[in-house]
Order: sequence, then structure tokens, then C-alpha cells
Amino acid sequence: MIAAILLLGLGLALIIAEVLFPSFGILSLLATAAIIGAVAVAFTVSTETGLNFLIATAVLVPTVIVGGLRLFPKSPMGKHMVVRGLSFESRAATDERDLALVGVEGALEADCHPTGVARLGGRRVDVVSRGEPIEAGETVRVIEVKGNRVVVARVESPEENKTE
Repeated sequence: MIAAILLLGLGLALIIAEVLFPSFGILSLLATAAIIGAVAVAFTVSTETGLNFLIATAVLVPTVIVGGLRLFPKSPMGKHMVVRGLSFESRAATDERDLALVGVEGALEADCHPTGVARLGGRRVDVVSRGEPIEAGETVRVIEVKGNRVVVARVESPEENKTE
């Protein structure tokens, strides 16, 4: 029984080692042999023990693989292989020119249902409305810039505000 537990532990450790230090399958083959050996030894003790080891293996192997993949970015090799991505708070994910557009008015060049294109500050910008459809040619004002989203709202003309 102790031999089966040691072989299972060795197999799981070899799985983690394969994930952290890729060996092109050599450690995986050794891990597979150790786990199969653990189950075989457990079956020699009794059928019930063998089935318990088989169930434990079915649960532990995927768990150890997922755990190893979570550890991989923190490993010495993982730090060189995994590229750190941009976060939503990162300034690199936004066009710096868009940040200055808040409050700027411009003409909508394409219908905004709810996305469209507007000419703002002398350039074409992909924009999003707050959900309401805005027709091409209408004047819009930038009300928010968040990440790469430029949110616009319709500017009501003085004629629309007059009451008769």
C-alpha cells in the first residue's frame, strides 16, 4: 500500500515538473508509468483499493495539471515565455488622442445604431451611442471616453428646443 502511495505521489510530482520544465514528454512518460504502476500495485492489495486509487487518479491528475498550469507563469521558464498582457487600466490600450475628445462636438458620418463613425477634432473616430439611434449628419458630443470606447450623445439644435 505504501509503495502505491509513493508511486502515485511520484507520478503527480513528475506531472508538475513536466508543466514547469518542459522535457518534450520524457517526464510525462515517467509520470504515466509511475501512476499506472501505482494503480497496478493497489490492485494487487485488493480490488477495492485498486478502484479507490483509480478514482483518486482520475481526480488528482487533472487537478495537478491545472495547478501546474497556474504555477507556470511564475516559474523561471514561464516568466520568459508568458507575455504580460494589457489591463483595462493600462494607458497603452487607449489612443491618447481620444482622451482629449470629452466635450468635443462633431458630425456623425455614419448612422450610429448604436455604433458609428464621427468626425471629431478633424479626424474620423469610431463612436458608440448610449443606445439611441443617431442618424448620419447629426451633431454629436463626446460624453465619455473609457478604454477604446468613445461614447457620444446627440446635441439638440436650437430649433428643437423652441416651443411654439
